[in-house]
Amino acid sequence: MSDKNEGYKVIADNRQARYLYEILETYEAGIELTGTEVKSIRAGKVNLQDGYALLRNGEAWLINIHISPYNASGQYFNHEPRRTRKLLLHRQELRKLIGKVEQQGLTLIPLKMYLKRGWVKVSIALGKGKKLHDKREDLKRRQDQRDIQRAMKSY
Repeated sequence: MSDKNEGYKVIADNRQARYLYEILETYEAGIELTGTEVKSIRAGKVNLQDGYALLRNGEAWLINIHISPYNASGQYFNHEPRRTRKLLLHRQELRKLIGKVEQQGLTLIPLKMYLKRGWVKVSIALGKGKKLHDKREDLKRRQDQRDIQRAMKSY
């Protein structure tokens, strides 16, 4: 029997996305990469901070993700760090995403990049941007939860 988490290793996590967006749905997508990009990702040199995904011509594209150039290879064979990369999703998922993004005005955000059985995967989420008062409410709610936990622990 194989374990569910076998070969699952998180490479990069976009923690700020959960603060800036209200996450509605998440999807797992493959990503089209070159050889030096895969080597850099395995080394953990990825930044998802400013990244987002767009849907163009029935395809999903990951934009503004920084994958550092691979050090061991020469400059000639290296990749461009912030190039646009194609996301690999099923047609049904793409249709569903296109409908939600166009009609409801939602945004596609990369949450984390990980290795799953040797393949690089990206977890993307449909998100709705939070307003300033929503962020404040979340912070207040988390602080209240911490206070409750502290009070329960002391008794």
